[in-house]
Amino acid sequence: MTKIAPCVWYDGTAEDAATFYAATFPDSRVDAVRRAPGDYPNGRQGDVLTVEFTVCGMAFLGLNGGPQFPQTQAVSFLVYTGDQAETDRYWNAIVGNGGAESACGWCKDRWGVNWQITPRVLMEAIGSTDAAIAARAFEAMMTMHKIDIAAIEAAVAGGTA
Repeated sequence: MTKIAPCVWYDGTAEDAATFYAATFPDSRVDAVRRAPGDYPNGRQGDVLTVEFTVCGMAFLGLNGGPQFPQTQAVSFLVYTGDQAETDRYWNAIVGNGGAESACGWCKDRWGVNWQITPRVLMEAIGSTDAAIAARAFEAMMTMHKIDIAAIEAAVAGGTA
């Protein structure tokens, strides 16, 4: 067990979400499903209360706490990608399974959890010590939903894809 893990609040769907993440991302799995030993405000004895799961090697706890605390973009999970195929695979898995697109590499899964599917090349470009490169990459990113690596690379080079 890790020393610290984010607790993600779900409305009765923590096990479904954890199973989806385990099937979508590498080094991911459902580690434990814990059932409530008694009734609680949003569930009954025997219902799934918590799910311990790992996504990309990071431990999480899913809590079936009920509807009173919906997800917001105040917390998101950033997944760094190495190429367009990996970017497309994660993006399409999340958006294509009941999720929704947002701007600049952000998307939301069907449980309301926010993700940033972010190619490393984008982070390197907007972090460039060359202000012109950083500005061009940033400007290109601002027009995108899913990040297009070829367009970012073209912007870095001074053109458009």
